[in-house]
Amino acid sequence: MRILLKWALHAVALLCVAYLYSGVQVHSFGAALGAAFVIGLLNAVLRPILVILTLPVTIVTIGLFLFVINALMFWAASGLLGDGFQVAGFGAALIGSLIYSALGLLIESALAHLFAQQ
Repeated sequence: MRILLKWALHAVALLCVAYLYSGVQVHSFGAALGAAFVIGLLNAVLRPILVILTLPVTIVTIGLFLFVINALMFWAASGLLGDGFQVAGFGAALIGSLIYSALGLLIESALAHLFAQQ
């Protein structure tokens, strides 16, 4: 139940990103669900590998390179999904991923508070 709620809330977060920033376009809630799933899958599978491979660069940049990795995951999801979820370019992916990450933190905090009371 918690995973489905988290998935739906992340899809709503993607719709909010598209509403707040014109460089990201989401055409429907179904496309947002698919994009949230693909972004989550990329973050679970590919992101840890990229973080390990780019560890020296991440250390030199004091962790700022992680923003680039997040933007690449966001942009890659757009490339994989096609028409339903579009990102204008790398700059748009960077801004979109920052907004999406901030909303994701709010979602995680709210869910932790909600499920801790039960």
